[in-house]
Amino acid sequence: MDGRSFDLSCSLGMEDDGPNLSPFLCKLFKEWDDRKARGLFHHDISSCETKVLPGEHKFVATLIEGRDQKKRPTEFGMNQVLQPFDSGKFNFTKVSQKEVIFRFHETKKDSAQYFDDAPRTVSASPSTILINVSPIGYCHVLLTPRIQDCLPQRIDQESFLLAMYVAREARNPFFRVGYNSLGGFATINHLHFQAYYLNIKYPVERATTEKLTTLGNGVSIFQLVQYPVSGFAFEGGTGLEDLSDVVSKICIFLQESNRPFNVLISESGNRVFLLPQCYAEKQLLGKASQEFLDMRINPAIWELSGHLVLKRRKDYDEASETNVCRFLVEPSLSGTEFHELKRCVLEFLTSPFGCNSGINS
Repeated sequence: MDGRSFDLSCSLGMEDDGPNLSPFLCKLFKEWDDRKARGLFHHDISSCETKVLPGEHKFVATLIEGRDQKKRPTEFGMNQVLQPFDSGKFNFTKVSQKEVIFRFHETKKDSAQYFDDAPRTVSASPSTILINVSPIGYCHVLLTPRIQDCLPQRIDQESFLLAMYVAREARNPFFRVGYNSLGGFATINHLHFQAYYLNIKYPVERATTEKLTTLGNGVSIFQLVQYPVSGFAFEGGTGLEDLSDVVSKICIFLQESNRPFNVLISESGNRVFLLPQCYAEKQLLGKASQEFLDMRINPAIWELSGHLVLKRRKDYDEASETNVCRFLVEPSLSGTEFHELKRCVLEFLTSPFGCNSGINS
């Protein structure tokens, strides 16, 4: 696919998966297509040009001209990872009911059940899946845990486990779940994850990794090598809950240390990438490259994972692996910064007296 354009709609190989799609994805795709037919999106993602860039990493570039001008604006400062929920600003309780695809809650039964037109009294504050009205890929949705509780954008162990369960329920490696912290280019301070379907391996999933350690519960921690963004990868454990527990605790450690980060839940919840970043800080300090500021790219989880949404025809036509690597180095921690963070994270996980002993490990 090097250098060739392809279609971001379900013609991107999704029809080949049709017979093997999980009931969850079948229903999700059907409902998302219904919202598309009703004209609820700001643009038609199936008509947006997309290509895989030649090179080792095989970065994906998508052109959506003017997307940043149609998105809901960011209504908070970028210098604090933890900020209180503000009901006066936009939040997901204010979306149209037409944007809601699912409402759901945990059951004690062994398998999922689906009900059309289920009563809203099932749960006082159900978790929901909403359409993303400014999609960057097919079936781009928002997962909002316990939506009526109006939780701010911060990871907790229960909500992260819910996101892991959603990834597992999809049973498809091409449906990933992502998270952006405040300062890591989340644009709404109301707890949410994102997800969409892209039938191609992300560059970060291709990246070489180096094992750092294996914890007592069997979860192994790796660091990315020979990838322009410094970060961690996690896999293993006796079950999905072990993996979720380790990653969520590190996320809590980072956000309470005011360190922005992004998370990719990959391979149906069997692998997780955690990418700390510092681009918002560079912007505030005037240290960000003007060349990349002019491109108006916000390096959130999808961009850091290797799928870049470009807003100008010029940038799309001139996109290359070299330029993408130059850009992704900007939000990444330096080698020295990542080395120190790695030391703190490993100490935090293995010692109650690590870099932040106030957080239980």
